[in-house]
Amino acid sequence: MKIGPIFLKENSDSENFIEKMRQLESQAKTQELQKEIKKQINFAEYGAYGEKNIAFELRNSGIDMYILHDICIEYKDLKAQIDYLIVTRKKIFIIECKNLIGNIEIDSKGNFIRTYEMFGKRVKEGIYSPVTQNQRHLNVLKECRKEAKGNFILKAAFEHYFEDNYKSLIVLANPKTYFNYKFAPKELRDKVIRADQLVETIKKVNEQSKDKSYSEKEMRDIAQFYLDANRPDRSDYADKYEKMVQKIEVQMDTSNKSEKSIDKDNNKSELFDKKVSNADKSTSTDKLCPKCGANLVIRKVKKGDNVGKSFYGCSNFPKCRYTENI
Repeated sequence: MKIGPIFLKENSDSENFIEKMRQLESQAKTQELQKEIKKQINFAEYGAYGEKNIAFELRNSGIDMYILHDICIEYKDLKAQIDYLIVTRKKIFIIECKNLIGNIEIDSKGNFIRTYEMFGKRVKEGIYSPVTQNQRHLNVLKECRKEAKGNFILKAAFEHYFEDNYKSLIVLANPKTYFNYKFAPKELRDKVIRADQLVETIKKVNEQSKDKSYSEKEMRDIAQFYLDANRPDRSDYADKYEKMVQKIEVQMDTSNKSEKSIDKDNNKSELFDKKVSNADKSTSTDKLCPKCGANLVIRKVKKGDNVGKSFYGCSNFPKCRYTENI
């Protein structure tokens, strides 16, 4: 029976992340932190746009598949943040979406090199291999699923056929990106594709496979297993948000301390003004103010609890508010 593409999880943590970060942007106390938050928002929006392009391709593929978008799988100290996990009749595809600015080249050693324009200058830089990144994701999935297999024989069989059943794909979602893999090793050429090649690639891999097809129930069970294993609160987006919150809290704490210090200084000034206003006429002295160097004068408190008591005050008041008990 034909079921077509079914999204078991379609939303992304990036949507919540962007909304929260916009709220934080207004709370940031410095332009530097505001700029950093804005940069994270731009990255998240750009990545989300690329993932939506992939979702469009999958939704209109006509292929029987269960789709999980943006899931976080953990096994012991291993963690995988997966853009798309797709269970089809023949294979399970693990997709890493890259919506990169600029042109991408893979050299003969498998290195990824990006070239782009920035502030009128041409920038050429190496980037971390998304193929290596996705291989780590596959390793986490393998360990997580193998652990649930139960006995030793089932675990061994699963591990033996894992690489045949699970396929890694790196999808370049930016249609403006020029992709050159002329000198890339052959094994990488089959793993790095454009978004508009995704559906045909899935069809081709499944058609070439001689494996027995999964039933609808088997497909659903596999997808449901990884959906149940998803840890949405432990995503990379959540980690970034928490770090930003901590920076905001540090800034607010610093700001509060500064305000308290100002209030304390103001309170001192008010007490001094009150003390001077309650004092009798001053008598000049040869004693110098230790703060500003002006002469100190002797004043007497004429009212209040300390009436009749004398004190030194700076003659440079109100510019200098130094006082000294006699």
